Amino acid sequence: MKFWKKALLTVAALTLGTSAGISSIHAASSAVNSELKNKGELTIGLEGTYSPYSYRKNNKLTGFEVDLGKAVAKKMGLKAKFVPTKWDSLVAGLGSGKYDVVMNNITQTPERAKQYNFSTPYIKSRFALIVPADSKIKSLKDIKGKKVVAGTGTNNADIAKKFGAKLVPNGDFASAVGMIKQGRADAEINSREAWYAYSKKNSTKGLKMIDVSSEQKPAKISALFNKKDTAIQSSYNKALKELQQDGTVKKLSEKYFGADITE
Repeated sequence: MKFWKKALLTVAALTLGTSAGISSIHAASSAVNSELKNKGELTIGLEGTYSPYSYRKNNKLTGFEVDLGKAVAKKMGLKAKFVPTKWDSLVAGLGSGKYDVVMNNITQTPERAKQYNFSTPYIKSRFALIVPADSKIKSLKDIKGKKVVAGTGTNNADIAKKFGAKLVPNGDFASAVGMIKQGRADAEINSREAWYAYSKKNSTKGLKMIDVSSEQKPAKISALFNKKDTAIQSSYNKALKELQQDGTVKKLSEKYFGADITE
């Protein structure tokens, strides 16, 4: 009897040891900590003024990428620390070591890939046309010669030019929609998720959104890292994969955009 009791205790100890080994995967390794700006913290750069990705509500930082950043950091065995920074200096701040990672609806581009590394994508940003409900515009091929609103220097503006539209510069989604309603523009090029986020709080009566993914490939949205920080990138990707598999990323997408924009 004593023998079996001892054997059972040994098995239990081994089982607990194995479980502890599995959970310790989520503890930050020495390699990760050696690359971090501050040990035990994942310092995340973002704008903090870009709803619904990151913004302030009742003076508290919130949003899709804020909640995702907290969840990823926790999986990595770290505490998330956010550093709100203006867009024009956000990416440069990563290079100068102001933070460990940027999470700010960053599109994977060949130019950025030359200087930085990307995480696994967590959003597929699909381009969309916003037009009057009775518009004859059905696709990007129809915008040639039309007045199309898009933010200066954005991928949206590049697409407008590519398809021969007359560019009307305006980077603010709400006011661009207003221009369409007032007949001052024929269409707006933006993202499907921007439309979803706007639709949650505003009336879209008299308007319609056209997903143009068949004409323009979706943009891959990822976190951005310095090339030297390979341990941070690897740990982040591992944590993100678990959050994608357990449905957390999808739930956050539905919470902030009212739809699943992960695919």
